[in-house]
Amino acid sequence: MNKDEASRIDGFLESLRHLSPHTRKAYQRDLSVLLNFCNTHDVRHWQDIDGRQIRGFIAWRHRQGMSGKSLQRNLSSIRVFYRYLIDQKLASQNPAQGIFAPKTSRKLPEALDADQAAQLVSIDDQDTLSIRDRAILELMYSSGLRLSELINLDMDNIDLADAVVTVIGKGKKTRTVPVGRYAIQALRNWFDKRPELVRNDETAIFVNRTGKRLSPRTFQHRLKQWAIRRGLASHVHPHMLRHSFATHLLESSGDLRAVQELLGHADISSTQIYTHLDFQHLAKVYDQAHPRAQRKKA
Repeated sequence: MNKDEASRIDGFLESLRHLSPHTRKAYQRDLSVLLNFCNTHDVRHWQDIDGRQIRGFIAWRHRQGMSGKSLQRNLSSIRVFYRYLIDQKLASQNPAQGIFAPKTSRKLPEALDADQAAQLVSIDDQDTLSIRDRAILELMYSSGLRLSELINLDMDNIDLADAVVTVIGKGKKTRTVPVGRYAIQALRNWFDKRPELVRNDETAIFVNRTGKRLSPRTFQHRLKQWAIRRGLASHVHPHMLRHSFATHLLESSGDLRAVQELLGHADISSTQIYTHLDFQHLAKVYDQAHPRAQRKKA
């Protein structure tokens, strides 16, 4: 494309000056790649591009290894750019309209099996921070809490007598979740030790060695150390305990709606990912148990 046509991108970006620099930079990257594609394929004017060429552009990007999510963002940038060109009487149609990126397969969350989860949370060290860490792990696995939900818990959010914890989840939505007996006992042990660390009027349930609210990064580091010490080979992260909670509960109950409520998912499609994990478990049991189920390896 000649300089005049290439400069249309600059005019478009100028029209977006009300947006954040980060957003404008993303538009610039996407359109620069499209411009390079056009120059390679001898496209002289933006007006000349049609839907077939946009599909070719998306296929080209896909072959380069771009994910479906990134390609969808590319298409969105092109649509917005062409709306600008149409407003400026520089194009008569939007060639990206109605074109969709290939879907990226949804990655299944990693989960520990029941034995691994029990192995991880069963910390028997008796120093104060170890007792705290066991209470954290037991509560996360018992109630399926997100790390942010757990870190933000205050003393008045938990009721040991009724065995429930009230958390504020995504979108500031409050939910009350049952707490299992192992977690209750671990919390009682921690509450006996907590006064040794707490300073002033700190309300956080879980505090660090200086008595202030525990940070997510500190706990992530502690969890990594515990996973190694407890003999778990795989990389363990806090969300893995939430995934394990959901997977094991669904395996035992089969009640997707109940798991959705306990996890605090607004949309059940977010919970349905665990049905795939559940099926993988069932298929494994089937293969191992049924005398005529063993399938040939590819």
